[in-house]
Amino acid sequence: MTEWAALRSKTYSSAYSPRRGETRNPFDLSKSPFSIAKTPAQTALAAALSANIVPLAYGTETDISIIGPAMRSGVVGIKPTVGLSSRSGVIPISKHFDTVGPFGRRVHDAAIGLNAIAGKDTADDATLHPARPEGLDYCSYLSDKSILKGARFGLPWKRCWEMVASDDMKVATKVLDAIRRAGAQIVWTEFPSAEDRIAEDESGTGNTLFVKVDAYNGINQYLSKCTNTMIRSLEDVVAYNLENRGTEGAEPGDHPAFPSGQNNLQEIVKTKGVEDHIYASALRHIQQKCREEGIDGALKHPEGDLDALLLCDRKAVGQQIAAQAGKLHMKTKSFPSLTPGSGYPIVSIPIGLDEKGIPVAMSLHQTAWKEGALIKWASAIEDMLAGFQGSRRTPTYRNPMCKKIPVFE
Repeated sequence: MTEWAALRSKTYSSAYSPRRGETRNPFDLSKSPFSIAKTPAQTALAAALSANIVPLAYGTETDISIIGPAMRSGVVGIKPTVGLSSRSGVIPISKHFDTVGPFGRRVHDAAIGLNAIAGKDTADDATLHPARPEGLDYCSYLSDKSILKGARFGLPWKRCWEMVASDDMKVATKVLDAIRRAGAQIVWTEFPSAEDRIAEDESGTGNTLFVKVDAYNGINQYLSKCTNTMIRSLEDVVAYNLENRGTEGAEPGDHPAFPSGQNNLQEIVKTKGVEDHIYASALRHIQQKCREEGIDGALKHPEGDLDALLLCDRKAVGQQIAAQAGKLHMKTKSFPSLTPGSGYPIVSIPIGLDEKGIPVAMSLHQTAWKEGALIKWASAIEDMLAGFQGSRRTPTYRNPMCKKIPVFE
């Protein structure tokens, strides 16, 4: 992952670290291992899994960072509801959005991985949420294609499926047709807030105002507990980068992987972590738009609630809505407590390759704590795909001599 993720810079390579260089897509070494240029993610984890270097991996997601690279590298990714797994020990970005989830080559592998990390932790208040399910075996939800008969899935159309690239749509259409032949019903639905939350160029929606405040407080708290370093605050990080501009790219022009320097870190420092009424109002607004007027709204249908939403989400707009669909816990009627909410879960499975030989994925979305249902439907679709596609597509390592650094494509 690019160091400090999206917090560091406004423009940066999606998978560059001064410590280990550039991570590349195992299907084409001239390409990025993530689906959105200049956006960070757990790229090395998904790439290593795809390349059969490891059998299982865990990543953190604030917004996009598990599901995005899983899609691009052709593996399964599970982004859990915030609070299902502990974030203790993870360098934080946002207490409202951060979560930890598994990558696997099959849904079965990822379900085993989810079982291993789902649990309460007194070091992470989000895991103490009263609605959090206890004692579930996520492997018990694994299913075959037979259960697709009678299922009802929704395709959020406006600003989502209507903007899917043509080569991705060719792959997805074949899969959707196969799901219908298996006996499932697929209907159009909408995110009620689609036009408000998703730009016409399908670039998604930002959450920078309160995430910057969260990041300042969370990172400073994390660093303050470290005993093996002199870096004890975000101000120290900014100063270190300035002292090592050649490798750390502190200012524009210092390093090609960080064209805009560390301008986001500098803006985060300026917030001083103030959680005021503006912060709370912005958070409440975005969660309302992505919850009742987002995932929950799209799951409701005149003919009855849907079993899951299906997206071909390379641009990540559905991932962003799921991340921001938490719920504030009210302390009083006039002012909410600033405790973690519950960003909604996603399971992503590979469904084929595009015209350039890069994996295409389908993601399944539901409301909070519905990981079991998503695993059920994802494993059933995976089983159906195996019937006419065979085993998963493996990396081809095209352009092995490519030396381009950084990779923005």
